[in-house]
Amino acid sequence: MATPQTVAFHTLGCKLNYSETSTIQRKFESAGYGVNPFSDPSDIYVINTCSVTDFADRKCRKVVRDALKRNPQAKVVMIGCYAQLKPKEISEIPGVDLVLGAAEKFNVLNYIDEISQSPEKGLIKSCDVQTVHGFEASFSFGDRTRSFLKVQDGCDYKCSFCTIPQARGASRSARIESIVEQARHIASLGVKEIVLTGVNIGDFGLYQSPDGFKREQSFLDLITALDQVEDIERFRISSIEPNLCSNEIIEFVAGSQRFVPHFHMPLQSGSDEVLRSMKRRYKRELYADRVAFIKRLMPHCCIGVDVIVGYPIETEELFEESYDFIHGLDISYLHVFTYSERNKTLAAEMPDQVPVHLRRQRNEMLRILSDKKKRAFYEQHVGTTRSVLFEESKTEGMMTGFTDNYVKIETPLQAELLNESHQVQLQEINNAGTVSSSIVNASEVTH
Repeated sequence: MATPQTVAFHTLGCKLNYSETSTIQRKFESAGYGVNPFSDPSDIYVINTCSVTDFADRKCRKVVRDALKRNPQAKVVMIGCYAQLKPKEISEIPGVDLVLGAAEKFNVLNYIDEISQSPEKGLIKSCDVQTVHGFEASFSFGDRTRSFLKVQDGCDYKCSFCTIPQARGASRSARIESIVEQARHIASLGVKEIVLTGVNIGDFGLYQSPDGFKREQSFLDLITALDQVEDIERFRISSIEPNLCSNEIIEFVAGSQRFVPHFHMPLQSGSDEVLRSMKRRYKRELYADRVAFIKRLMPHCCIGVDVIVGYPIETEELFEESYDFIHGLDISYLHVFTYSERNKTLAAEMPDQVPVHLRRQRNEMLRILSDKKKRAFYEQHVGTTRSVLFEESKTEGMMTGFTDNYVKIETPLQAELLNESHQVQLQEINNAGTVSSSIVNASEVTH
């Protein structure tokens, strides 16, 4: 049977998924396939799934339907975290031809001929996640401005609400030498910013050996080595656990010319009682200390926070305690997640489930607080001059970009400046939630 000529990809979920989808896409390109936008009719659709977002099954079904509307004869391949967790459930979605688990997804090309020649639907190729020990290097490419570079995978933490260890297996990493080589390759493609991604990147350094997993390097070792990659202007840390974000790491970023002043640290709750039930590895005092230390060294630093609302034991009193704690932190924005039950997690079996309408109310309260925090952070920088890496805007005649400390700006388009860094003066916050700015000459720069 003739090999299909076109393939299209769709990614649900996190930056790590995007880096892996991009890598798999390049494998198809190397094998001679034409890559289409997902909105175009294609012979094969590869959908990278996520288990963290709400309504994973509903989202998967919708994406499959959308694909088959474009080509009812297409082959549909499901990969990713949800495919590992619920392979049978996904295989029963009408139109799905192949489901690949965590160990098989990077070998998708090996299965294309098999599903092309078989009339059967819903073929599953998945293994026990406990046997997944290899590390598959990945990075995203397509946006010339930035690339998501995978440096770590899996997680050894056992948070009571999370299925990621079940979907991705044990914590494991690439070696520093390999990551540095990839960073240099990414730089050769014209990319100016690399975002380090993984499941728990602060746990970097675990490698498989004949005697089991061993730790030979650390995340601090990694960022120290990457800081020497001269052709990358910016490195950004996507997310790091507060108990792993050591003072040494913070001090390094504060003194680095390439690692930008931007931390994203998951908090999940501002209540010690809830944190204990979640099996998080810190108390809120440690989190507050980390924020204070960052701000002491880098008052201009952007700090993002993940928070979960509606966790089973979160009473109104505990939510108010969490809200007040977050309100008092010198942070810049929140990513707010509404708790939803996940099969085979401790939290799902707890008796004190919070009513859904209360979860939504609490989510809205924290989203409003996030907007206020973000605006206050932006206002602190109005009138200052900072470096911006420019990229195309969805608004016609404009270009956008982020300052080193993650303030989003928008300014009239100058095409010659796209994918270039330039000093701008931040002027005022506009209705779209970005900051208007003007480009300044080097002789006019003030901080």
